[in-house]
Amino acid sequence: MIRYVPILLLLIFEIYTLVDCARTDASEIRNLPKWAWILIILIIGTFGPIAYWIAGRPRRNPGPNRGPQRRILPPDDDPDFLRSI
Repeated sequence: MIRYVPILLLLIFEIYTLVDCARTDASEIRNLPKWAWILIILIIGTFGPIAYWIAGRPRRNPGPNRGPQRRILPPDDDPDFLRSI
């Protein structure tokens, strides 16, 4: 039974990577189109998901330095709201 654990873990990793690639916005995926990464993940096996995580997955910066975040404006500071009055 224990000899099947690595195979099961690799299968779970491939399925997780495939779902992650399919749910990610196509404009965020790097180096290749989304459909190409999905084919690579399905066809190449273990090395396809590893390649996607290294070269294709969008960079997500953890922590407070994530880049510009949209600020929520109160109605009296929102130019679109003030124009609609």
